[in-house]
Amino acid sequence: MKDDYDLMKLKVHQSLKLNLSLYKEAQMKRRITTLRDKHKFTSYVDYFAACQRDSKLLEEFTEKLTINVSEFYRNPNRWDVLQKKIIPELIKNKRKISIWSAACSTGEEPYSLAMMLEEYFPALNYQIRATDFDQAVLMAAKQGNYQERSLKELPAALKKKYFTSQGTIFQVSPSLRKHIRFERHNLLEDSYPKDVDLIVCRNVLIYFTDEAKNTIFQNFNKALAKDGCLFVGSTEQIFNAERYGFYLEDSFFYRKQ
Repeated sequence: MKDDYDLMKLKVHQSLKLNLSLYKEAQMKRRITTLRDKHKFTSYVDYFAACQRDSKLLEEFTEKLTINVSEFYRNPNRWDVLQKKIIPELIKNKRKISIWSAACSTGEEPYSLAMMLEEYFPALNYQIRATDFDQAVLMAAKQGNYQERSLKELPAALKKKYFTSQGTIFQVSPSLRKHIRFERHNLLEDSYPKDVDLIVCRNVLIYFTDEAKNTIFQNFNKALAKDGCLFVGSTEQIFNAERYGFYLEDSFFYRKQ
C-alpha cells in the first residue's frame, strides 16, 4: 500500500502533470514537508487537497517545488565563452539563430541572451523561446521588473543601455522583449521544439534524478539542429556526453555530434 507521501505524489502528477518521482526525493520531500507543517497539516494528501481548493496555496506549492534562483550574466566567464566562441561558431553560415532558454525562471537568462546578441551581433536575426513550468515566474519574466541585486554581474554599460530605473526597480527595455516568447513547458512531460541552434538550461538539472536527466539530455540532443550546442550550469557537467550524442566543446558547453 502506498504511504501518504507517495499518494500525494500520484495526485500531484495527475493534477499538475509534475512527476515528483523524477526529482531527488530528499530535497523535494524536505520542501513539501516545510510547507505542510507551515499550514499545520499532518497529512501530505490533505495538504495537497487544500492546495487544490485554494489558488494561493497552490501557487505557493508550485513555486516551492520549482527552482527559481537566477540573475543576469550568472557566472560571467561562461558568458564570455558564449559570446566570443560559441555564438560565432553557431552563426558561421547563417544569419538567423533559434535559441531555447529552458527552465528560464524569472527571465534573467533569456534577457541576458538578448542583450548579448543585440550588443555584439547586431545584424543577426534571432528568436528566443523562454520556458518554465511555473506560471507565476513566467508572468514575472514577461513584466521584466528586477531588483538591483539581480543585476550585480551585469556590465554597467549594458545595465545603463537596456534598463530604466524606477526607484529600486529596474525594468528591461521593450527592444529586448520583442525577441523573446515566454511559454509554459514541462521538461519531464511536454514535447520539445525542433532545430534549435542553442539550448541554455542551467542550474536546474541538478535537482533531477539520473533517470530524468538521461531522458532530458536525449531530448535536448533531438531538439538541437545539426552542430547545435547545449549550455548547462557550473555544477552540471555531463559525464559520458557521447552517450547522449554530444561532445565537449568547452567547459559546460556541449556540441551535438
